[in-house]
Amino acid sequence: MTKSNNSIPVVTRQLLVPFILVTSLFSLWGFANDITNPMVRAFSKVLLMSNFEGSLVQFAFYGGYFAMAFVAAYFIKKFSYKTGILLGLALYATGAFLFYPSSLGHAFWPFLLSYFILTCGLSFLETSANPYILSMGDAATATRRLNLAQAFNPMGSLLGMFTAQNFILARLNSATFEEREALRAVDPEAFELLRQSDLAVIRNPYVVIGAVVFVFFLVFLFTKMPKSQSDGDFNLKDTFSRLLKNKRYYEGVIAQFFYVGVQIMCWTFIIHYAEMELGIPNDTAQLYNIVAMSIFCVSRFICTYLLKYVRPGVLLKCLAFGGIALVLGVIFIKGMLGLYCLIGISACMSLMFPTIYGIALDGIGQDAEFGAAGLIMAILGGSVMPPLQALMIDQESILGLSGVRFSFILPLICFIVIAIYGHRNRDLAR
Repeated sequence: MTKSNNSIPVVTRQLLVPFILVTSLFSLWGFANDITNPMVRAFSKVLLMSNFEGSLVQFAFYGGYFAMAFVAAYFIKKFSYKTGILLGLALYATGAFLFYPSSLGHAFWPFLLSYFILTCGLSFLETSANPYILSMGDAATATRRLNLAQAFNPMGSLLGMFTAQNFILARLNSATFEEREALRAVDPEAFELLRQSDLAVIRNPYVVIGAVVFVFFLVFLFTKMPKSQSDGDFNLKDTFSRLLKNKRYYEGVIAQFFYVGVQIMCWTFIIHYAEMELGIPNDTAQLYNIVAMSIFCVSRFICTYLLKYVRPGVLLKCLAFGGIALVLGVIFIKGMLGLYCLIGISACMSLMFPTIYGIALDGIGQDAEFGAAGLIMAILGGSVMPPLQALMIDQESILGLSGVRFSFILPLICFIVIAIYGHRNRDLAR
């Protein structure tokens, strides 16, 4: 008699310590993601840039994921998951420490370079950690195991949001965009002092997280970890050929692209929606982002539990339909109710990344490292989509709607794509 999935342990006792250590990394990159989202608005204000120019933070941040994913996969295949994690932590810490010299200059591009290096590290971490978690136990519980590990990601995200609100947004000078422009015109030296002070406020939390990441580097360096990826030679051409013939996989990459896009758009532009539609100040608006992430965190644990009883594709489709309904509320309902719909979207997004990941990699075997890299490259959606939405937000009105409300047509499209992927994989039982 075979065991049911419910009777198979998600993590064995022998692998519990390595599982906990690797799971802690999910919180680390969650922190980086969500301390950064509010920086789009912060940099726009401090450096007097448009919403589109400020959104280049996201372009640089998620561009690092895209640029390094297959390099990371090749590196991991050549060496080990642990070595990939160590290099990822080293790059993460280096990018964070580079915020110090970046803050001493007068330009935006050093910050973009710092973000890019930091997220090259995150690309190594995610390319290593996600398939590593999948490998730490029975294949029948792999998706549940990844969902459990991913459930700790929003805890880091909440800390990142809290840090952004209390140690950055609340400590920036309260001068408005218009007041800063006027000061620059009449007293450039005073404006420069104000800008340098605010850039130092932005810098300090990143330097601190760089030190924390370095401590994690030392812990992993001196801890024995299991080697779980496939060994031996491999043919890159054959690997890509198999992946491109796997419809569930390449459709998963497409779905992941749109999922990351919708996640970053909804979390980045909560602040813009609250300020531009309701006149709520940035630091107060960030509270709504924290509420959204809290909902996301709770929903992630609930959905992880539901996966014991509901097929992943079915749950993914249902949550995507919930996201569609709430985005329509954001677009067509004015006032606080529209903002509440935007916050509520986080409950629907909670399951999506790890579930798409698990479905796409189901049965992929020896191609797991490069399959994971393709899914990490799909994080490019977080680089491409926010600037497109920011261009819409910069418009005063589109088709009778405010630019910020109309811009949520992009998240609507993303949820439709995700719903289709969930529907097409509704029969997969894991």
